[in-house]
Amino acid sequence: MTELDELKNKFPDAVIEVKLQRERRLWAAVKRDRLLEICKYLKQDFDHLSCISGVDYADRFEVVYHLWSYSKKKLLSLKVPIPKDDPAIDSVTAIWKAADWHERETYDMFGVVFEKHPNLTRILLPEDFEGHPFRKDYKLKESPWFSGKSPEEGSL
Repeated sequence: MTELDELKNKFPDAVIEVKLQRERRLWAAVKRDRLLEICKYLKQDFDHLSCISGVDYADRFEVVYHLWSYSKKKLLSLKVPIPKDDPAIDSVTAIWKAADWHERETYDMFGVVFEKHPNLTRILLPEDFEGHPFRKDYKLKESPWFSGKSPEEGSL
């Protein structure tokens, strides 16, 4: 029985999809309301959280956790879809301390709120920055110092 089979058997109502990409490359999508329970279970084998990232799809956001198992030498990407009208998910900082800055970056860039995070503040952008620039609905503003003309055209 593979790790993905074990995950599906342990959480049949919470696992949305699983995929074995290669022998050591696993994918699973899970429901957000069961994330903490699933992560506590996975921590037994996947002892290293290497990255958390956000994805903005047309109909939803997704938070992706990249977990590494030193003992099994396998990578598991855990995907959690969340609705655009409620971009919140539980923080996993109590399970993996490395989640701290990754969650802050995802909050900063995508506006995903990590519930019960110990210090959910901006990490890359200034505190007074408005919006979340990795969202597809973020409106870019033209800088006053750039008019689009080259120096030869006399814009400087």
